[in-house]
Amino acid sequence: MLNPSIDSLMKKIDSKYSLVSIAAKRARSLQEDGNFMLDKYVSEKYVGKALEEIEAGSLSMKEREAGAVYSDE
Repeated sequence: MLNPSIDSLMKKIDSKYSLVSIAAKRARSLQEDGNFMLDKYVSEKYVGKALEEIEAGSLSMKEREAGAVYSDE
């Protein structure tokens, strides 16, 4: 059983693709910086910690501005 569950995560971020992308970027950031947002984590792995932060509301998806052009496009 996953903790946090996919159902609770999908209430925070509505796209599985976005959820995976955000969790992977945050996990990489945790591994490099070690800047943790929560006091206590259940998971020992960085991806699990990132998912716990999403469930807790500490990490969310930034809305994209309509018509904006970003440098990575």
